Amino acid sequence: MALHNEIGKFGEDLATNLLIQKGYKILERNWTIGRLEVDIIAANDDTVAFVEVKTRTTHFGGKEPEEYVTADKKWNVCHAAGAYVKFKHIEQDIRFDTIAVVLNPTTQEVIELRHTENAFYPPLRSINARSYRPENRWHSKAGWKRRRNRL
Repeated sequence: MALHNEIGKFGEDLATNLLIQKGYKILERNWTIGRLEVDIIAANDDTVAFVEVKTRTTHFGGKEPEEYVTADKKWNVCHAAGAYVKFKHIEQDIRFDTIAVVLNPTTQEVIELRHTENAFYPPLRSINARSYRPENRWHSKAGWKRRRNRL
């Protein structure tokens, strides 16, 4: 396994332990559907948290680890979360968290371990209009054009 993969797995282990210490129940780790993945899915009381873990050995470029959660990654996590909710029939509230892990580059000791609840919300482009307007059926390009012309 490559070094960056080992560092990432180590960070996910630390994040899992942090969540357990905070009273969360770990439902899944590295849950995938297709090419989409969620690092950790955890439940606390009446909320299911979809957690993205970012591990860094330095503050490269002055950025915090959370800043490396790009819009594409948010979109992927949100879509994977939607699939998980449908697949497992989750009826609890959900939220999207991040856990930042900063390690000493030489000794691999933890410098910082930070959990941010509600770190991000689903990006606007991940909203499926059919899920919000079930009366709209756009099964073809012609149907889409008719719908667009009515707006």
